[in-house]
Amino acid sequence: MLNRVLVADDDAGMRAALEARFLRRGWNVDTAAGAEEAVTRFRRARYPLVITDIRMPDGDGFGVMRQVRAMAPQTAVILLTAFANVPDAVEAMKSGACDYLVKPVCFEQLEQAMERVMRAAHPEVRERDEMVGQSAAWRRACELAGQAAVSDADILIEAESGTGKELVARMIHRLSPRRKGPFVAVNCAAFPESLLESELFGYAKGAFTGAVAAKPGKFELADGGTLLLDEVGEMPLVLQPKLLRALQEREFDRLGSIESVKVDIRVIATTNQPLQAMVKAGQFRADLYYRLNVIPLALPALRERREDIAELAGHFAVLYTPAGKCIRLSPEFLAGLGQHAWPGNVRELGNFIRRVVALSSASDIGPEALAGLGPIPAAAKLSDTLRAGISLEEAERRLLEMTLASTGGNRSRAAEMLGVSLRTVRNKVRDYGLPSWRSYAAE
Repeated sequence: MLNRVLVADDDAGMRAALEARFLRRGWNVDTAAGAEEAVTRFRRARYPLVITDIRMPDGDGFGVMRQVRAMAPQTAVILLTAFANVPDAVEAMKSGACDYLVKPVCFEQLEQAMERVMRAAHPEVRERDEMVGQSAAWRRACELAGQAAVSDADILIEAESGTGKELVARMIHRLSPRRKGPFVAVNCAAFPESLLESELFGYAKGAFTGAVAAKPGKFELADGGTLLLDEVGEMPLVLQPKLLRALQEREFDRLGSIESVKVDIRVIATTNQPLQAMVKAGQFRADLYYRLNVIPLALPALRERREDIAELAGHFAVLYTPAGKCIRLSPEFLAGLGQHAWPGNVRELGNFIRRVVALSSASDIGPEALAGLGPIPAAAKLSDTLRAGISLEEAERRLLEMTLASTGGNRSRAAEMLGVSLRTVRNKVRDYGLPSWRSYAAE
């Protein structure tokens, strides 16, 4: 279990405060009042994360850290101290601490440090956290991707730019039987027609002027693993027959060679263009489209999963906040994010949060930071959020999200607007599994 933490501090108040906050965030917490108790607890049960004070009556945090790392090298350790000094900081880093914070600790800063060290020490946390979002549309897409991963069939991912197509493709590879093989990506829009063929299929020595040695292409490099054909809709028509043969036969010829090369690969293609419409317009081969579209997968645009915006913003804030800096995203700021159109989808949101974090001199990010987003298009408010055909449960969840956003997270006010009791709002927030890290305004 990666949500277990051991807190060691001789200050009972500090232990109680940290325990209460961690419990509210869904962590399983154990505490120790000193160095010896901490080591004893760790010896009995391993923890993926240890947070320890440096100065305690029966020992110090450095000793705790050394013994913990000797028993479990992968455990992440954060050191806390009320007496900041350079020698301690240097010793902490040399001894293998993952982070070093000075009391009084801003809990948001500690939480961001925890995210950083856990992602660095435990790759499975990093992979899990990349797939951020709890909306029904995003969960459905992820579930379908997980089901498709266990097969060896080719997959076509159609979605707007910035929605996470390559992220999902990499997740599929990690979950597939080919996970130990290579994951090779090629952007079909990044190369001119004259170079794309050699990039995909490689070339033989002497195939053209300057080809002084043979070079394998992406198909060959992906042998035994997964090949991602990114933006396959940009593939020139003249190259599509060769790509079709390579997909059908898993065999191709290098440029300038008469010898065929066989490969064992799984192909995932992505596009931000409607390929079926391109087929009707004569811009894409129908046979290639049907060969790629064995398992179709559509990803929702960010405007179709607005309930994930606040969680994504928190994820990017943790990702981009440098060590030693504390950032809080206010409910008003998060509510404003939920009203933006986000034509660039998750990529645009991530870049915006990165800019806000980099340029902010304050720890609290308020609604004034939204100025760079421009006016809110009216069409982005309701029509893109509630549409015909969604389930009543999803409509209720989205309406609750929109109402909470409009009130800055004030559940009492949301209950009044919806004509229900505060208890109903609380229950619905719990039932719909809204991310537990969100900071709602006082009720």
